[in-house]
This record gives sequence, C-alpha cells and structure tokens, in this order.
Amino acid sequence: MFQSYDEAIDWIHSLLNHGIKPGLERMEWMLEQLDHPERRLKTVHVGGTNGKGSTVTYMRTVLEESGYEVGTFTSPYIESFTERIAVNGKPINEEDIIALCNRVQPLVEVASVSPLGSPTEFEVITVIALMYFGTIAFPDLVLMEVGLGGRLDSTNIIHPLVSVITNVGYDHTHILGSDLMQIAYEKAGIIKSGVPLVTTAEKEEVLMLLHETTKSKKTKIYRLNEEFSIVEHRGDDEGEHFSFESPYRKLGDLHIQMKGEHQVKNAGAALMALEYLRVFYGLHIEQDMVQRGLARAAWPGRFEQLNSNPPIIVDGAHNPEGVESLARTLQQHYAKAKIHVIFSALGDKDIESMLKPLYPHIHAITFTTFDFPRAISAENLFQRATFSRKSYDEDWRRAIETTIEQMGTNDLLLITGSLYFVSEVRYFLKN
Repeated sequence: MFQSYDEAIDWIHSLLNHGIKPGLERMEWMLEQLDHPERRLKTVHVGGTNGKGSTVTYMRTVLEESGYEVGTFTSPYIESFTERIAVNGKPINEEDIIALCNRVQPLVEVASVSPLGSPTEFEVITVIALMYFGTIAFPDLVLMEVGLGGRLDSTNIIHPLVSVITNVGYDHTHILGSDLMQIAYEKAGIIKSGVPLVTTAEKEEVLMLLHETTKSKKTKIYRLNEEFSIVEHRGDDEGEHFSFESPYRKLGDLHIQMKGEHQVKNAGAALMALEYLRVFYGLHIEQDMVQRGLARAAWPGRFEQLNSNPPIIVDGAHNPEGVESLARTLQQHYAKAKIHVIFSALGDKDIESMLKPLYPHIHAITFTTFDFPRAISAENLFQRATFSRKSYDEDWRRAIETTIEQMGTNDLLLITGSLYFVSEVRYFLKN
C-alpha cells in the first residue's frame, strides 16, 4: 500500500523501465477488472503530431465559459505530474493519486506475471485518469489527448463523441515509422465507426487517407478549408484575431493570446468539434462564451513569453513541423528582432533538417543539454548543425546567463527544443 504521494509517483515512474508497448490488450484487461470506468464518460479524442494540447485547452476554456465541468488528460506535464489529469484546469489532488494507485497496483502485479506482461507507465496513467473521471470527479465531458500515434495508443480504448486529428508530420519516427503515410495510418487509427472526425491536416495524401478511413467507418469528416475555415485573420502584439465559418454558423470577432498561424488552426479544430457537439448533442455554447473562452486560453511552454526585459520566449518545438510553425510565428511577430536561440533535444532527432526553417530568422544559436535520460550532449548537437554563428555549453543555466549578457536592446532570447527541457528552464526562470 502506498502511504504517500511520492511513493505512488515513484512507483508510476518505475514502470518507465517497461518501455513503450503498443497495443490495447493490457488496457482492456485492466479496465475489465475495474468495471469499465471509461464507459461512464462522454469523451473527445484529440490526436495529431502537434497542437493537441492547445486544441484541448481551447475546447476546455470555451466549455468552462459555457458552464460545463471538463476533464482533461494531457501529456507531458510542464510544472507538476498532477496537471496531466485535471478538471476545469484544477489538477487531481495527491490523495486521489494515492488511492487510485493502490487500486491499480495489484492489477499491474498480476498482469506482470501473466502472458500480458507488465503494463507501461503511460498505460497505468491512462487507467488512473479514466478511474478518476469515471469514479471520483464525474465531469460533464472529458478531453483525452493521444499519447503517441493513435491506433495502438492506450487512450484508444475510449469511444468518443467526436475525434480530432490536428496536423500529421514526422515525430516518434523510431516507433511510428519514417514514412508519412505510415504515420498517418497510425494517427487515423483513432477514427471509430460513426464517430465524426475534425482535422486540420493539410497534406493531400494524408487528407485522402483520413477521408477514405472515415468513409469506411461510415462517418463524416470536417476538414480545414473544406467543411470549416478561418477567415479575416490578422496578428498583432496581443495575439491573433480571426473569424470562424462552419456549416452550422459563423463566429466573428475572435481573439487568442497564443501567437502563430498554427494556433489559429488549433482553435479552428477546437471550434469545429464544439460546433458538432452543440448541434448534435445539444451543448449550450453562445458566441460570447466562445469569445471569452478563446481569449483566456493559455498553454504553458508554447511560444510563451516569460520575461520582457530582456524578452525571453520559451517554445517546445521538438519536431520539424513544430519548428516550421515557430519560424512562421517569429517572422509574423518578431521580424525586426535580433533573435538568439538556446536549443536542446532528445533522442534520435535529425537536428539539421529540424532546425533549418529557423536559420533564416535567427542571429545566433547556442546548443546545450539537460539532465534527462535521452538528452543529446551540447557538443553532439553543435557538431550536427551547419549554422555559422553557433556555440555550445553543456550547462544550460550558464548558457542562458552568457547569452543575456551578449544581448542588445532590440534582441530576443528564444529557448526551444524538447518540451522536457522547456519545462525545466521555465521552472528555473519563473522561480
């Protein structure tokens, strides 16, 4: 029996040693033993390569403004483990984590010595989330973010009211494959019979695969720039302003504080999913509720300004599509600034092709590393990049201090790369 929160969390993290095991057999077995808490929930399933967290946030804040209680399951966390499982933005409390771990741990022990094998860390966290929402918190709606891929992801145990796939690009290629269509096939695995799909995917071949999948599942697809669209878009220092059009209504005079064209698309996906729920499930969502919800939506570590003198922005752009979006946002909002970058990454990333979109917009880049099992050394990153004004420092705190000392009055510091790195830096800068 776990007596403390730290004991429970240490146990969850110890399951990391079991790695990533795609498949739903262990999830199905555990939920069967727990009397299927997921069947008591009304859910929305959000997958895609980038923008899942932001899309969930836009949906959550609009639903909150409309008077609903909204559960969210997201990953990875930025400040505290408990924020991954939350209701109306309030993380699960530590006592509930302890109680739920004590219910799930015996099942993990039984599974470990059976042909199923030990459940993974993410599977256990998903089960704890479903248990929390289905037996303790009882929110009106639960927004579930896919962990990795989709088809074999542990969240794919749910049968949602509507599914969302944001963009489809190259990430987790060591697991999902290096071929875009293979990745798209895995993402499309969340599409269920009779459950409509909302997507902001733009590549033609990906859209074709998503369209064919929805057809075979006898359900509808809502595509950005086809069934719904963003119009009258302009950006300024306050964020992004736009209007939204769908088959059901037009919503005008909308504003989000998160900057970048990609964030407008994420908001569009959120709005289309909400419009479907409004029209077909009777959710009460008025235009003023949409405006208020979008305006206050914020997602930590996504083009987030932490300091104004000097300006410091952190952004978890950890794959090629994320970096491309980041480059466009810099061009749109900071075209005249001299931009200094501090960058760190994990694992088997193709650093050069990932960073290339940034090169035309930045003045200098410093590579660094941080204390994490899969973090790449600063020197290794430095050697793999072709940008001419580059340096490296294995100590990221010192890298930040040195860069700030070199900055002029019109300069901007951008700290980017792995979300785990951004999380650590963010905590340091805020405290």
